Amino acid sequence: MTQITLALTKGRVLNEVLPLLQTSGIRPEQEIKESRKLIFNTNVKNLRLLILRGVDVPTYVQFGAADMGIAGKDILLEDSGGGYYESLDLALARCRLMTASLKDTNNVEGRTIVATKYINVARKYYAQIGRQAEFVKLFGAMELAPALGLADEIVDIVDTGNTLRANGLVSKELIANVSARLIVNKIAMKTKFELIQAIIDRLKMVL
Repeated sequence: MTQITLALTKGRVLNEVLPLLQTSGIRPEQEIKESRKLIFNTNVKNLRLLILRGVDVPTYVQFGAADMGIAGKDILLEDSGGGYYESLDLALARCRLMTASLKDTNNVEGRTIVATKYINVARKYYAQIGRQAEFVKLFGAMELAPALGLADEIVDIVDTGNTLRANGLVSKELIANVSARLIVNKIAMKTKFELIQAIIDRLKMVL
């Protein structure tokens, strides 16, 4: 029996994607949020769900451990892998990937120190705008870096901007608009085309 595995991102993306799946007729057989399990069968024959950290979704799809995945565009931009198609913009979990710095500070002359977990995205962005930059990799509390002198700027996800303002920062330049995207393993798209396309069609009808 041919199995399709769809990898989902924990957290905000999962909270917004589950209602979309349900509207499209895809329901896990158990309540995901109340379970410690990471793999869930669904009411759709041959389809199971895999619950992962967002940064791991592209890797699972790239190497075929999952046939499909849903992850934020920020994760896909940072991922240096490949091996998958970006098939659908689900228009969920919307936010912006931006630069930010302390209020009332201008661009630093010379080399800018940038704190971010999006090293690949940031390196590409600063090269494109012609600014020399060094990068400090952080996985959280990015907003503290400029205030404590660790960095001149940060590159991070901005939703309401409240966290930036609370820490004396202002958003500056937009790097990318972010939303949840459906990706499909390239080989699986060929070998399991009908099953995968049926799932894509379900989601398209809802969107």
